Amino acid sequence: MSDKPNVGDAFPDIAMETPDGGTVKPSDFAGKPLVVFFYPKDDTPGCTTENIDFTQLKPEFEKAGVALLGVSKDPPAKHAKFIAKHDLAVPLASDAAESGLSDALGIWTEKQNYGRTYMGMVRTTYLLDAAGKIAKVWDKVKVKGHAQAVLEAAREL
Repeated sequence: MSDKPNVGDAFPDIAMETPDGGTVKPSDFAGKPLVVFFYPKDDTPGCTTENIDFTQLKPEFEKAGVALLGVSKDPPAKHAKFIAKHDLAVPLASDAAESGLSDALGIWTEKQNYGRTYMGMVRTTYLLDAAGKIAKVWDKVKVKGHAQAVLEAAREL
């Protein structure tokens, strides 16, 4: 596992699958700021709340000229169901590759819960500037109020 990139570093440009069968990568958003939020799993309470919060604030992000992208290891078909079930407006991508974006960022890592060790996503959000450099990182995100805090930081770019 590599060192985590820091503020000012270029964001890794690794392609991910989209629910519609296409691919997306961070450089597709070049020229405008981008929020990439990584979350553990579709349709779990915290992840659902986070995606709904970003969906509700999407018009505000658009007004600020900032794109949004939600990422988990869930397969594209699961993302499609999650989007439909909760009427999500934020595009989602599947980082299912063995050496995907979350691996490159060091946020797909060993976790422990109730004595069980497993691989999991550390809820992390990156704000990228228009040049694709990391402007701000939120590590081990707590969901409540997070999307609003990200919006405020994005407005300052």
